[in-house]
Order: sequence, then structure tokens, then C-alpha cells
Amino acid sequence: MLELEARAEPSRLMSWASPLLAVALMLVGGLVVFAALGKDPVEGFRVFFLNPVKDLYALSELLLKATPLMLCAIGLAIGFRANVWNIGAEGQFMLGAVAATGVALYFGDSESALVLPAMVLAGAAGGAAWAAIPALLRTRFNANEILVSLMLVYVAQLFVSWLVFGPWKDPDGFNFPQTRMFAEAATLPIVIEGTRLHFGFAIALAALVAGYAFMNRSHAGFRMRVAGVAADAARYAGFSAARMIWLGLLLGGAAAGLAGMGEVAGPMGQLTDKVASGYGFAAIIVAFVGRLNALGILLASLLMALLYIGGEQAQQYLNLPNSISMVFQGMLLFFLLGADVFIHYRLRLRRRGA
Repeated sequence: MLELEARAEPSRLMSWASPLLAVALMLVGGLVVFAALGKDPVEGFRVFFLNPVKDLYALSELLLKATPLMLCAIGLAIGFRANVWNIGAEGQFMLGAVAATGVALYFGDSESALVLPAMVLAGAAGGAAWAAIPALLRTRFNANEILVSLMLVYVAQLFVSWLVFGPWKDPDGFNFPQTRMFAEAATLPIVIEGTRLHFGFAIALAALVAGYAFMNRSHAGFRMRVAGVAADAARYAGFSAARMIWLGLLLGGAAAGLAGMGEVAGPMGQLTDKVASGYGFAAIIVAFVGRLNALGILLASLLMALLYIGGEQAQQYLNLPNSISMVFQGMLLFFLLGADVFIHYRLRLRRRGA
């Protein structure tokens, strides 16, 4: 009979093969889902996975959707490597959007070249400030950062709603919960003419490079890796646990805040109560599918963006609910967790009675 046997040491091969296996199983599971919903599996596969990459505009939309996922995920990966579990990137994303919006509204119709850099700094600062709350409560009162960062997401949602229904509501917006449209100086420039892909994509790529350098080429990144792999060894070496917590949460919050800034200064051009699209939560899956590695996160972000856009395509062409993309995200996470078992265990065939 088959049984699980612990490996002498974790399998490096399975560590990287696990996400690929999870993706393959998700694709097979997707065909089953389409068939169960009464749709042609082949047509469903074409609409969901091929339509989003059929031409240049479709590819630009894929990169646009992947941009906030890259930013959020690389920030989360830094903390996750040190076992700092920031689950509140969604709230930090929203506070970054709020801070950047505040700068855009303050400058109004100004054409100053300083508006956009100020919004970038404000977005990063807003996300970091929101992440500082669980960092303070963890280091000062030993509060669980998972629960605190998660609960702050709902506080952030209510704060955004209060702003767009109240003091920041556009008086000419036909009573919709939204701010005024930003001036041109407060929006990110388009990088491919005829598409919506903006300079935020370049910022996300730069963040991936910076994240890789920090995690793999800096002393601070080394200390965080040691803290994540061997907490006792980190304490023995004199590495400050409190500093790791602050660093992991602040960097994750700043990256999520930048993503929020890119969302309001990019395709939206204003702040609305729908600014959060689940990017912060999806980025958690992206970080783990990407193995907390910059290159892996880049590829996983593209995959997750494909699932988002595929859900929209399935809604339009197959008359399926947009939540179908959440089904695929759930399958991806489920199969990833299952495949990860084989990093530490392997199957052995044992004879009965042996």
C-alpha cells in the first residue's frame, strides 16, 4: 500500500515543481468545472485562458492587472521569509490609494511635475503607516499580526467609504461615491500608445529587482531569512526580532501602498469605494506560488492576472458569474497546498504486513 514517508531533507526539486504541478491540476480541474456547468470545456478553456493573450491590447491589460499583484506580493514575500505574517495588504493598498488621492486633490489642477512624485511618496507612506499599527501592537503587546492586519482591512474599507460618500465626494459626480477626476499631472503616463498600460508597470518591475537585491544580496535580507528558517539561531546571533517585524511589515505596507497609488493614478484616475479589487488577498497566493522569489512572483502575478481577466471573459462570453475566477484561484491554492506536502514527504509502496 502507499504511505507518506518523511524525507531526510526538503526536496529542492519539488519546491519548484510544486507550483507547476498545481497549475497543471488547476487547468484539468477547470475543464471539469466548465463541463459541470454545462459549457464546452474546450471553448471554456479558449475563452478563459487564450482570449486574455490574443493580441497586443489584451497582453497590455494582462500586464496592467499584474502590476498591483507584483507590488503587493514582493512586499509580502519579504515579511513572509522572516515569518512575519502580514495578511492586511488589502487595507494597506487602500490607505496608499487614499494618501495619493489626498495629494492629487490638494494640488487640484496644478501642472507641476512634482505632483506625481509626491503621490508616489504619499502612497508608500500611507501603506507603511497602516502596516505600522500591527507592527507596534505585535512588538509592544505581542498581539497577533495576522488578526490585527486582517481586521484593519475592514477599517480601511469603511474609511474609504466615508471619504467618497462624504468630504471627498465629487459634487458633479451625479451622487456616485467617487472623488473628482485627477488632473493630467496626477496620472501615470501611458507606456504603450493605444493601451491603458502605464508607468506603474515599470515601477513594479523595479520593485521586483529591489526586492530580489534586498532578500538575496543585503545583510538585512540575510538576517530575515535566518529568522524565518531558524528563529533560535537568529536569537543566538543577536538578530533583533522586533526589528524583523517592523521591517517586514513596513516594507510590505509600503509596497502595497505603492500599488494603491498606481491604481488611482492609473486606470481609475480617481478614488472610488471599489478601489480594492482583492489584490491584497490575491497577492498572498501569488507570493507562495512564486516561492517568495522575485522571478517566481513575476510569473505568478501574470498567472493570477490571467485568472482575473479570464473570469471577466467567461462572464462576457460564457454567461458565467465573474466569481468563476475565484473558483480558479481557490483551486490553485488548494492544489499548491497539496503538492507542497511532497516537499517534505514522499510516497512509498509498502507491502502489506511488511
